[in-house]
Amino acid sequence: MSSFVLPVIDFDLYMRDKTTLAAINECKKVANALRDYGALLINNSGVKEDDNSRFLDLLEDYYAQPTETKLADARPDVGFQVGVTPEFTEEPKCHRDTECQKLINQIPEENRPLPTSGPDPKWRFFWRIGEIPKETKYPQLNADPVIPEAFKDIWANIMNEWGNQMHRAILGIAEMASVGFGMCADELPGLTKGGPHLLAPTGSNLEKYGKLGTIFAGFHYDLNFLTIHGKSRFPGLHIWPRNGGVKIQVHVPDGHLLVQAGKQLEWITSGEVKAGYHEVVVTEDSIKAIEDAKRTRSDRPLWRISSTFFLHVASDKILQPLEPFKPNPLYPPIFAGDQVKHELGLIELMK
Repeated sequence: MSSFVLPVIDFDLYMRDKTTLAAINECKKVANALRDYGALLINNSGVKEDDNSRFLDLLEDYYAQPTETKLADARPDVGFQVGVTPEFTEEPKCHRDTECQKLINQIPEENRPLPTSGPDPKWRFFWRIGEIPKETKYPQLNADPVIPEAFKDIWANIMNEWGNQMHRAILGIAEMASVGFGMCADELPGLTKGGPHLLAPTGSNLEKYGKLGTIFAGFHYDLNFLTIHGKSRFPGLHIWPRNGGVKIQVHVPDGHLLVQAGKQLEWITSGEVKAGYHEVVVTEDSIKAIEDAKRTRSDRPLWRISSTFFLHVASDKILQPLEPFKPNPLYPPIFAGDQVKHELGLIELMK
């Protein structure tokens, strides 16, 4: 397994003056990184680390509540697309998918993902960010938010403060990708206007499951358009660039954000960008971070929180390859909402 630093994008350079040659070259670097690796890092001074820390603290306290308390926030009737998803609910896509199993078998044995045996032992909370469409054929994907009772006075402010910063950053990357691929700057961001974007922190109980080799998120790709992560307090993310044979442990430097390509971007680019496969497991670095947390933060809940945001194409927009990408029968025209519902069925979230 390789340890590798992904291409780093100077986001601030582009935002200062979008017309310079250096800014345009940075956009091409975004397109190339998505094409070659399905992932990139951005150094972005517009996102405040203090807000990420406040967000992580809130979610540690939330997930440390009794199971029964958290279950009051679950909404299985809308495929868990708002509120909490309990542990052992979401099943890794590749656990039963034959095409995905074929892909795994093509990877050299030493670089294969850890084999899964069932649903992931992680919780997840979905909090809607951005405007909700006034009319949609997909009300399940655009449901009302859930505010946990014990945190009702602070929840929305903290979640929105961090979620809106992540949203602005990932929209900037979508704009840079548009330019880098030779499109109009607003083409890709425009597709996401009114999309069911989600601040989506997972929570994994390190007291209970923090053993070397435990899989918190089995081998999978993200079904949405682009995913952006703030830095977690506990490492463990592995990616496979362009679904290739090399397994990379990702290190996100302080002050950086991680961006990953999702299935909707693969669809729009006719497969030129591939949705990146990844997993989250307890590694030796995770164990070191756990021991360090026990020493330095002994008064805090021992949970691994992912600082994750999912950017979506609007549910009522058509997914299909856009120019300059060629039509492809593997990516037929489909409403983004239908694509999401199909994918949710594959991971046992929507029947």
